[in-house]
Amino acid sequence: MDQAIFFDTLRHGLWIAVIISLPILVVALVTGLTVGLFQALTSIQEMTLTFVPKLAAILAVFWVSMSFMTETLVSFFTSTIVPLIAGS
Repeated sequence: MDQAIFFDTLRHGLWIAVIISLPILVVALVTGLTVGLFQALTSIQEMTLTFVPKLAAILAVFWVSMSFMTETLVSFFTSTIVPLIAGS
């Protein structure tokens, strides 16, 4: 395998990982900022107040975007990885 093909496939795989993780990371960021702002405004310093809403939001977004993640990974493997393994 040529080095250029290897690095291009690695770059494409890392980009797919960024695309797949983006919805979950954005929701975790927005939820964390919202809960942090709520805690700052009300002076409530409860540790579970940050954990439980963030976990619930991440699980909800994961459940909604699971098909997108699966389709993206399957597309990457069938269009990029499998032809490289087959030697085309």
